[in-house]
Amino acid sequence: MTSPPRSNTGPARQSPDLGRTPATHSRIQSLSGARLQRHADYQRAYAGSRKRQSASMSWFLALQQPAYASAPLPVRPRVGLTAGKVLGKAHERNRIKRRMREALRRHIEMLHQGFDLILHPRRIVLTLEFGKLEAEIVRILHQARVDAERISQQARRS
Repeated sequence: MTSPPRSNTGPARQSPDLGRTPATHSRIQSLSGARLQRHADYQRAYAGSRKRQSASMSWFLALQQPAYASAPLPVRPRVGLTAGKVLGKAHERNRIKRRMREALRRHIEMLHQGFDLILHPRRIVLTLEFGKLEAEIVRILHQARVDAERISQQARRS
């Protein structure tokens, strides 16, 4: 016995974007314009901030400063990621950074304009469930926004 021929009358395939809510699908396609890239930018951010801790990473928030006297300030808030050799081999460090970049890309609009944020992950980020990593980054971005508003108000007063 043979089975009847298949027909293409079954349910149509849905596009991968259908049914997604704005919270899970960001407008921003890349963090390329919002990343700290120069060593001097990292050093200025470290000098202008203090270290804060969360469950799986430490982070620094600093008011953006021009690279030199007449340099313009960056147009967007910027984020820097570090992953030292203590976190593991190169492929593990790269995976940590990829996971963090994706979580940041989805929520970068939460970061206050005019600030730089640097994240230092711990090794647990490698095995942490992505939803938990994303939730922690959202908590950090929320706390960074609160701190940025406080810093901005203090700067306006002085």
